[in-house]
Amino acid sequence: MSNIEAIRNTISKELQWLNSLMHDVLVSDNAFLNNIIDENLKKTGKQIRPILVILGAEVTAEANETVISAAAAIELLHNASLIHDDVLDESAKRRGVPTINFLWDNQVAVLVGDYFVSRALRCATDTGKIEIVRTMSKLGTDLSIGEIDQIDHARKRTIREESYFEIIKLKTASLFRSCMEVGCYAVEADKHTTEVLSKYAELLGLCFQIRDDIFDYYDNTTALGKPTGNDLREGKVTLPLIHALESDKTAERNEMITLLDKDYLETEDIQKLVDYAKRHDGIEYAYGKMTEIRRQASELVSMIPDCKAIRSLEAIFDYTIERNF
Repeated sequence: MSNIEAIRNTISKELQWLNSLMHDVLVSDNAFLNNIIDENLKKTGKQIRPILVILGAEVTAEANETVISAAAAIELLHNASLIHDDVLDESAKRRGVPTINFLWDNQVAVLVGDYFVSRALRCATDTGKIEIVRTMSKLGTDLSIGEIDQIDHARKRTIREESYFEIIKLKTASLFRSCMEVGCYAVEADKHTTEVLSKYAELLGLCFQIRDDIFDYYDNTTALGKPTGNDLREGKVTLPLIHALESDKTAERNEMITLLDKDYLETEDIQKLVDYAKRHDGIEYAYGKMTEIRRQASELVSMIPDCKAIRSLEAIFDYTIERNF
């Protein structure tokens, strides 16, 4: 089972419960806000993060109200971060759908994002478990620091694989890890299970970001709603190009560094950098890293007795590496 829809079908009742709860939590007395929320909830996506919360819990016990509240807290905070990201990136579309900041404006989008954060906190406190509230607090901190670190490294032109992994551990993997932590806390899983699953989810998050970064080296405007080299336009140097620059000992490397030092990259500059990364096996290297991380994750999860939820979690890992968008 590698199809994410097949995994969703195994927990369809829980996901319906989740979406119903999020709607109830988000509804307000403000008609304008409700209109924006209704439009936002129409594009729920694959909901991988709340799925991880639910599956993480079901390794130990059946999903209950606490699990669903924890999953809603995670998904709402994640959505808030996406809304704010769209403002920062001045994005007109996400996954081919117009963004809140495009349909209305940045002021409205920031306020809606803040509203989502407040409702996420409401769901977290509704669990009655301080461990979940604490995890959500740390997650918000990690996501913010990860984004700030990325901006700082872009401005300083820091190009190192070590720095890259430090950033994606905070800005992406921390969210995946938190999914598993709150799922385990919600059903009071034992410490061993919680630690193993949380580390597994962190590795999954690293692979998720690496796969996302590989997309940037191909024409994915239709699938992802952004053109080739969009990360480079924003000053983000990701793993394929980092590897090319670290492994290349020719004079061409200096040419690429000179391009990256420019304040603004032209389309032809971006294409040169993309082609350079491909010619120096940057894509293959990134896939190799994912394979190595997947092996580490398999070793980890083998420490927990096999069950339906574990098999679904492994299938999600495979899907993450194989996905086309």
